[in-house]
Amino acid sequence: MILDGKKVRNELLEYYENKIKEENIKITLAIIYVGSDEPSKIYINNKIKYCEKVGIKTLLYEMDEKTKEKEVIDLIEKLNDAPDITGIILQSPVPKQIDFAKVSGMINPLKDIDGFTKDNLYKLMHNEDGLFPCTSKGIIKLLKYYNIKIASKDVCVIGRGDIVGKPLIFELLNNNATVSICHSQTKNLKKYTKNADIIISAVGHPKLITSDMIKDDAILIDVGISVIEGKIVGDIDFGGVKDKCLYITPNPGGVGPMTIAMIIENLVKAYEMQK
Repeated sequence: MILDGKKVRNELLEYYENKIKEENIKITLAIIYVGSDEPSKIYINNKIKYCEKVGIKTLLYEMDEKTKEKEVIDLIEKLNDAPDITGIILQSPVPKQIDFAKVSGMINPLKDIDGFTKDNLYKLMHNEDGLFPCTSKGIIKLLKYYNIKIASKDVCVIGRGDIVGKPLIFELLNNNATVSICHSQTKNLKKYTKNADIIISAVGHPKLITSDMIKDDAILIDVGISVIEGKIVGDIDFGGVKDKCLYITPNPGGVGPMTIAMIIENLVKAYEMQK
């Protein structure tokens, strides 16, 4: 069965559009874009498109490739203090002279829509309420939408990145899963994937997961993105595994739309927390 992220996203967007309209909620998202990374422009346009769709105002602050770190910090501090700004996103990647972790960590935790500040990650780690990273949060939301049990399941996460892998560990533990973390230094990846009830791959390695690496009726979540001959492909060999697994996300169309939906959800939550 296909786990349709677009379908779930559209239902969530409809819910939040109605909520924003009915409760006359005024939300503004500030997006800081430093440099000229082309994929970032696509991601930003997508965020703006869906924010406007549900009635959220967006402000885009574009800064050139040579912008100094202090200039970005000064802007963040200004936006932190602005009462009309609900949420702030520093688009990644940033130019090399800017320390992304340091600078994004200066966003007010109550306005931290990406969920990357130490305060919010601490809350995630300790299963407290906060604003959490959107992709890992979206994966959990997608599994729950399809009534897929997480508790007591053996879950193999492939990838230990700060944006997906690490936050996902705590999302899964908070939902009582047993979690194995695999990465570039893992020996015999198949040993872990073959025994997993749920496999979540987020490394950007085309067709890393093949049919011989999964057990029957496994659940497969594909987060990785690679571009081959102009087409987006994931970490999972979709055609090779789709008849063996129980559930699988398409790529594109699975996790990506859920990330967008969680940005909207975090913005509404940030508004309510600030109130």
